[in-house]
Amino acid sequence: MVRAGEVSSRELVRASLDRIGATSGLNHWTLVDGENALATADAIGPGDERPFAGVPIGIKDLLAPVAGLRMAHGSDLLGEFTPDYDYGQVRRLKEAGFVIVGKTQTPEFGITPVTNPRRFGPARNPWDPERTTGGSSGGSGGAVACGAVPIAHGSDGGGSIRIPAACCGLLGLKPARGRVSMAPDLGEQFLASDGVLARTTEDVAALLDLMAGHELGDASWAPPPEAPFADLARRDPGRLRIGLVTEMALEDATLDPECERGAREAARLLERLGHYVEEIASPIPAGDVTVGTFTALWAANVAASVMHGQIVSGNQPSLETIEPLSLWLYEMGMAIPSPAYIGALATSQAIARGIIATWANWDLVLTPTLAQRPVTHADIDPCDDDPAATFEKGARFTPFTPIFNMTGQPAISVPLFQGDDGLPTGVQLVGPQAGEALLLQVSRQLEEIAPWADRFPGDVVTTS
Repeated sequence: MVRAGEVSSRELVRASLDRIGATSGLNHWTLVDGENALATADAIGPGDERPFAGVPIGIKDLLAPVAGLRMAHGSDLLGEFTPDYDYGQVRRLKEAGFVIVGKTQTPEFGITPVTNPRRFGPARNPWDPERTTGGSSGGSGGAVACGAVPIAHGSDGGGSIRIPAACCGLLGLKPARGRVSMAPDLGEQFLASDGVLARTTEDVAALLDLMAGHELGDASWAPPPEAPFADLARRDPGRLRIGLVTEMALEDATLDPECERGAREAARLLERLGHYVEEIASPIPAGDVTVGTFTALWAANVAASVMHGQIVSGNQPSLETIEPLSLWLYEMGMAIPSPAYIGALATSQAIARGIIATWANWDLVLTPTLAQRPVTHADIDPCDDDPAATFEKGARFTPFTPIFNMTGQPAISVPLFQGDDGLPTGVQLVGPQAGEALLLQVSRQLEEIAPWADRFPGDVVTTS
């Protein structure tokens, strides 16, 4: 519409900023850059051939520097640190014509599966403001769900795109390991990947085409697809063998009946589409080895994030500058000897090989995205005086997502249903290594028989 002159970019950005203001009580943004966004929009006119010329977007306020905009990581530690360069994915989004309207909320250092940082307060779910938008891309999920932006940037190191997608009724894809570059800040990242939260399979596929691919200096990258993902998503996947898994690796976790119902209903939809679905046992090892390995890798990553914040701000990590949960993980990460960290990486790779080998006879795996309904803001509190218990609560909320960061497989949360409680119910599809195309094809099939893109929450909160 912008390209054809049917609407101006200024009109789109103005509508986005107005909606951000109208839903300010939901607290999805750490800053809004309205003046610069409108100036950028005014420079975009009809005939602009860039694929997303004039479209407003939000950038997650975590490990995604935007030149001239404060980067807080949800923490007091970074103060008013403002980078003077663009993250590689930010550069790609700008080059595609997107207009950045602001930075979206994240928990401190992206740690928790909920977004309620001490510095900025809780990001509220548009479907029920007393409940979480999920984490760590919770601000992005909430912003798209309430219609403030059509697409928002996110990242996923343990479920951080898929969890908000499930909480907010959106589509969220974690790309395969190495698919999306994290340049120039990182050459390789074992757990995390950038992506987006959006409403349609078409948008997710188009953004994956934009974000995917090698950047100068990358240590490794996924093999390129045989055709653009936007084209591959429209192909018929054929009749697939899909394994349904509802068993959880956490022995003390329980599966909410609504979450289980969603996965079983999704299985029936897939059978209607002609696929073969069979319930199978989970190959994910239960007990301390898997949980301990992921926790060690996660703690080391948190320690690195805190050290980065300390370097750029000059502030010291303490209970005054970072939350109790962050301090607990930081101290744990700093105490891990380098041989133990290398050992955790090797153990995680061994676990991943076993899981992938066990599931080799299945084209896709289907699970619930979450084990619980979107929790309230008090349920998982990073400032609680028992951080170990807080970390365990997060694990029980989201036991189905982190393992696929360890395996590196692509995974997508699909917003198929609304529960009787009025909250969205997401289901997770997991593909083979570098198999995003298959996920997008099945997502498109599901979207055609059970459309979700026009499902919006009511205006439950309009002003702060």
